[in-house]
Amino acid sequence: MSDEKTQPIDPGQGDEPTVPVAGAPADAADTAVPDAAPEPGDTGPGDTEPGGTGAQERPAADASDDAPDSAAKRRLSGAGAVIGLLLVLLGFTLAVQLKSNSADEGYQSLREEDLYVILADLDSRAARLRQDITELEANKRELASGASSREQILKEAQERADDLGILAGTLKAQGSGITLTLSDGAEPITAEHLVNAIQELRGAGAEAIQVDGTGGSVRVIASTHFVDVGGGGIDVDGVRLTGPYTVTAIGPEDLDKAMEFRGGVVDDVRGDGGNVIVSDPHPVDITAVRGTPNLEYAKPVS
Repeated sequence: MSDEKTQPIDPGQGDEPTVPVAGAPADAADTAVPDAAPEPGDTGPGDTEPGGTGAQERPAADASDDAPDSAAKRRLSGAGAVIGLLLVLLGFTLAVQLKSNSADEGYQSLREEDLYVILADLDSRAARLRQDITELEANKRELASGASSREQILKEAQERADDLGILAGTLKAQGSGITLTLSDGAEPITAEHLVNAIQELRGAGAEAIQVDGTGGSVRVIASTHFVDVGGGGIDVDGVRLTGPYTVTAIGPEDLDKAMEFRGGVVDDVRGDGGNVIVSDPHPVDITAVRGTPNLEYAKPVS
């Protein structure tokens, strides 16, 4: 044992001495423990103090270098996303192209007889579609014609209702006509004079007639009656009128000529001492109207 030598302690290896190996050369202690594996008790630059977890802390200078690296990583990540999207679109395009090519190849692989059958089926479908289009267009024309006919029927019905309203005295009227003014003379105007004037106007084609006098206006219709009133005046459908009397009528342009024939109402009134003035044809308005009649006995025949 006298040959064993004690090796000096390496300052960087901690407090524990290296155990010498018997019979080993003097320089064997230099290779016994490598410098790259320090003992747990050692502390070096960048290591934690004794009693810590043993994790190494990065210097402050390294933390400042992480910011550019993070930005670069984000840029690389965004570029990767764009590249990925482009690859997806490219894959979709290729899939569609392959599907189209496969469909074309499917038709190319068919026999000529099969192609004829497919073509005939397509022609049949096209013919049915053309027939459907023709029927729809015909229905459209029919509906349009029906709507036009309906509008025409409604228009004609409204015109008919207006005509009947004028004849019944329930509607006002306007048109070319004349006025016949009768005033008392040596003898007063009587109900007979007015009745004769109305009859002659109707015979000449008058379509609407109105009688005005002091006391009101009355629309003349088929049921109108005239009655002399004691003390002067004429009762026309319950309305007492006194002269002068004005008869307004709408009718043909020669309505005034019908009043001038020999032995007519004009000669009759003048012969009895009264006065009659017949105007030339001009636009006139008939404003007097009657209420809707309530018929008790007459019914329409269907």
